Amino acid sequence: MIMVDTSAWIEYFKNSTSVVVKNIDYCLQHNLIAMGDLIYCEIMQGIKDKKERDQLSSLFLSLPKFDMVGFEIAAKSAENYRQLRFKGITVRKTIDVLIATFCIEKKFQIIHNDKDFNVMSDHLGLEIYSHR
Repeated sequence: MIMVDTSAWIEYFKNSTSVVVKNIDYCLQHNLIAMGDLIYCEIMQGIKDKKERDQLSSLFLSLPKFDMVGFEIAAKSAENYRQLRFKGITVRKTIDVLIATFCIEKKFQIIHNDKDFNVMSDHLGLEIYSHR
């Protein structure tokens, strides 16, 4: 499965022609994308228009859904965060560490548009999706 981070969805809905958008399009066409509760929350909290919010909610809730955080993921995320800090790396948002840790543990790849995920790929083994 492929998890699409909020940063990538934002890029997607800007109607850009970036590699991120092409990757999402491909994965949507092949039913590879999952929706995590944390990503759903981040996206939905930023949409002001009710009609748009209802349409996107319907789309996102039609995807396979995953609860991303429980105590096991929380503990592993804290360890991953400490591991990065020990290396002198600070991830800007804790939620990104939670999302990355979920993907690592569940063996999901991620599509993103946020440099913190590249760092977590380099140091924690997070798999970044790239359609060839």
